[in-house]
Amino acid sequence: MNLIWFRSDLRVHDNPALYAAMQDGPTIGLYFLTEMQWQIHNVAPIQQDLILRQLVTLSEELGALGVPLIVIHSSDFAGVIPAIKKAVTKYKIEQVYFNHEYEWNEAQLSELVSAQLETMNIRVKGFDDQCLIAPGKIYNKQGTFYKVFTAFKNAYLSELNEQSRPIYPLPAAQAKTDIQTDLSAIANTPIESLTNIDATEKDNWASLWPTDPGHALTLLERFVDEDILHYHELRDIPSIEGTSKLSAYLAIGAISVRQCYQAAIVISNALDNPGVKTWVVELIWRDFYRHLMVAYPEICRFKPFKMNTDQLPWKQDAKLFQAWCEGRTGYPIVDAAMRQLVATGWMHNRLRMVSAMFLTKHLFIDWRLGEQFFMQHLVDGDLASNNGGWQWSASTGVDAVPYFRIFNPTRQSQRFDENGEFIRQYVPELAKLDNKSIHQPNKQQQTLCGYVAPIVDHKTSVAQTKKHFKQLSDLIPNNTNKEYGLS
Repeated sequence: MNLIWFRSDLRVHDNPALYAAMQDGPTIGLYFLTEMQWQIHNVAPIQQDLILRQLVTLSEELGALGVPLIVIHSSDFAGVIPAIKKAVTKYKIEQVYFNHEYEWNEAQLSELVSAQLETMNIRVKGFDDQCLIAPGKIYNKQGTFYKVFTAFKNAYLSELNEQSRPIYPLPAAQAKTDIQTDLSAIANTPIESLTNIDATEKDNWASLWPTDPGHALTLLERFVDEDILHYHELRDIPSIEGTSKLSAYLAIGAISVRQCYQAAIVISNALDNPGVKTWVVELIWRDFYRHLMVAYPEICRFKPFKMNTDQLPWKQDAKLFQAWCEGRTGYPIVDAAMRQLVATGWMHNRLRMVSAMFLTKHLFIDWRLGEQFFMQHLVDGDLASNNGGWQWSASTGVDAVPYFRIFNPTRQSQRFDENGEFIRQYVPELAKLDNKSIHQPNKQQQTLCGYVAPIVDHKTSVAQTKKHFKQLSDLIPNNTNKEYGLS
């Protein structure tokens, strides 16, 4: 009997480990519900709910293939090792299959589980799944990881045909085993983060992020059929549905990046189309941050890529931070973005950069606080992408935005939400203002609308931030020997 250990790969289509397991013989599925680990890793309640609902869908899809799914509560990663040893003995497992995960804790768990199972004479097979090209296969001529995204992207595209993992078909159904699907751990384990969430809010989450069988694939097909050719023109406008909204499903593995790439190049049949090319580049950005995480695992442990930036005098101002969290900064586009995040579990990518840069460059608050808050609220929370985005915005990461390039939130608003439609949706107290005033209400308008005054002045705060970075670069030059992995 074979066992596939599911983690962030909750699908039956294009699942390398599942396909290999079923090719090799009768298979059962196993998933560990690690609630305590969720808390440690700041997994958002809305994402926890998505995972639980996707597990039910996965059990149905596996059932159609004759594969039972067993969900076991193990609290945290430490509990996984004895639990999986017990499971392989109980179900007389001879081979265990899994897809690699690249975060530090997850990668360490894979190694520990593999080592323990091998002492029991259990064959363990790991597969690369999360990236088009597995980490460790793309390096520069010096044999080190690329630190400029454009160079990485060019190398990546040149290697895609040769290095990209194949796309796996849906496995053929197997004869049903005597083992029964067991999802009782989901119902019988009280998920602390979800106990205070009322039924109405959970219904809203389910409506925003459905997990019906095939939903993610349908979403992909619709995006490719209707929007991808114009993606480069629409992706920065938050008031319209110009993005794929697949990030939540990619984060939990309900769909694969390989499926996304395949759909883009086959259905559209035009990698030279600017919309398709722009979307594929976004997929490569996602892989870039995963490759980076493997090359420099310290970034999984709250460290900046540019080590000298840890010497910056980041603020820990609780009052300013809370205002940012609650969308009460006095900058309408920032407030709209933060309120969208809290209300829906998702934020438009352009606004993730705007709001992150506001926290780090206007309020000069430690980027790690913002990174944590995002993870605690994002339905598409993903350590590699979230960390990469925050370090890019804070100018602490690899190939990050230069510290002197700081978004003016009002100009960003005027440019990408020209008529204030997005602001009106999420900051309704400003809804009656004209299209010009809504981006930066004056004092009288703030009072009449009951809207907060700006908590910092743009010019003053930006000048101070530039001063801090300039002083740092004069004191500790940001050269390569200050980056991880180099000496």
